[in-house]
Amino acid sequence: MFKPQATDNSITRTYDIIAFGDEVPGILALVCAAREYFRRTNQYPRSLLLFKANSQLGIGGHLVRGGLSYLDRSVVPPDVRKQYGLNVYGDESTIYKEFLQRTGVVQVALDPRKADAVLREMLKEIRADILSNAAIESVIKQKQKITGVRLTNKETYIAKHFIDSTINAELAEFAGVKKLKGFETFGLPNSELSVTLTFETQSLSVQALKDVEMYYMQRFADTSDAVALNWINLAAGGDSERAAQLREPFINNKNDLSKIALYAGSDFIDVRSFALSIAYHSFRGTALSLDQSSAVLDKGNVAVFPNNRMSWNALLFDVNADQAEALARAKARPTAEMLNEMSRVIEWFKSIGATDVKPAAELYIRHAGNVTGTINPLTGAEMLAGGIPATEALGTFGYHFDVRGGIEGLGTRATAKGLGTSLFDKLPVPLFNVGIQHALLRDTPNLAVISPASGFEGYACSAGRIVEFNCAVGQGIGLACAIAMLSNRNLNEISNQEVRDLLVSTGRLSKIYGQPDPRPDEIAKLDKFEDAMAA
Repeated sequence: MFKPQATDNSITRTYDIIAFGDEVPGILALVCAAREYFRRTNQYPRSLLLFKANSQLGIGGHLVRGGLSYLDRSVVPPDVRKQYGLNVYGDESTIYKEFLQRTGVVQVALDPRKADAVLREMLKEIRADILSNAAIESVIKQKQKITGVRLTNKETYIAKHFIDSTINAELAEFAGVKKLKGFETFGLPNSELSVTLTFETQSLSVQALKDVEMYYMQRFADTSDAVALNWINLAAGGDSERAAQLREPFINNKNDLSKIALYAGSDFIDVRSFALSIAYHSFRGTALSLDQSSAVLDKGNVAVFPNNRMSWNALLFDVNADQAEALARAKARPTAEMLNEMSRVIEWFKSIGATDVKPAAELYIRHAGNVTGTINPLTGAEMLAGGIPATEALGTFGYHFDVRGGIEGLGTRATAKGLGTSLFDKLPVPLFNVGIQHALLRDTPNLAVISPASGFEGYACSAGRIVEFNCAVGQGIGLACAIAMLSNRNLNEISNQEVRDLLVSTGRLSKIYGQPDPRPDEIAKLDKFEDAMAA
């Protein structure tokens, strides 16, 4: 620990780099910066991880305290995998690959306990200091540059470069960076993605879950089963059209329900039907609708661990932009209403065989606005066009434009602008090259924002919020920090090309295989849509 300086009954500590927020991409950026600095100088920079939450609950943001164990992985088409000799998830950034290996991830299941331990090890290796329960009172600036962060306990932390990995770009906002609310990039400042309270179940095996689901599916497929039909009507909120919609997949597949049954992989389950959701909502007496119920047990993404332990990303809560921001500012703690819903989820899961059900300490907040004024904002159309040029690329990532729970008002606004709704019913999946310019600020030269709140516009934030993508960005930002420190330049002066050259020279550049969508009209259509919605 560095020796504090007493000033006016307060404490001031000086560092080279401060990372605010302990989301995994920010921690890995700090690690990359320190390692590169050490590689060149044989000494570690003075680095600090500063965050609001309680470190005793774990280090690692929503992957650890939020319990998001089912990792969203890069989506790479089979023909591209074959062409470039890639595995099913492509070629991750070297720092993310190391993180997955050290935490023992087989495919997608990340054990939060292991992630916490590994992140602590990595921070210890670079001799970083860690300070949790830290709330910002103000940011100290010299002209446009941030020079320090003053906390509410009157302690001040000085540094040359700053990394903000918070979901809501909280440090950036305190530094005067403008942030758009909600989906203001679509002209919908009050709309926001749903938040999730993940939970773990014990003693419910994969086979037992399959049996429970099949039991319900068979009953829902039987049109003479009056009790099951009533369950569907309850989940439909008494809406006969919605009830028919919910029932249709079971009736259509009644001769082979395995087509829509849950899929179990080596360490995960993808729930493909609403059978379990209908069963829960009929038990709960609420509609399977975020609009009507504000809380939904959705089709689950389930991480599977040894000894019949499962982690569920399934329980969604409807929030608007102000609520998402307030939750992020309040350490992502679930509200009393959310915990009440969770108590009913616990009750239902125990009724189908779980012996214990535990909610995560924090919510998984998907999105809480986006900063403006980055060097090169990133749009969905640019992602669909393949991202930055391959000659500058630091990695490649592919993912659906996934707006889980939907964006309230999107269809209405699109219709009002004469755009129709067909576009976002079947959006293509982008496979794009990654850079760092959307994370660097033009007017705050020593700050990077690596998070869902980076400089994304339109649909870009839906794919850009994924941890694997942001870890690739974080690796680039970390190396840019080291370059900036060693060349006495501002962080925002470091180009994609400089970082790429460093990755190449040190053998750390992952394969580059971003592809423009083969249908130019789809790219043009999305570009037009995003422009029109923002206007």
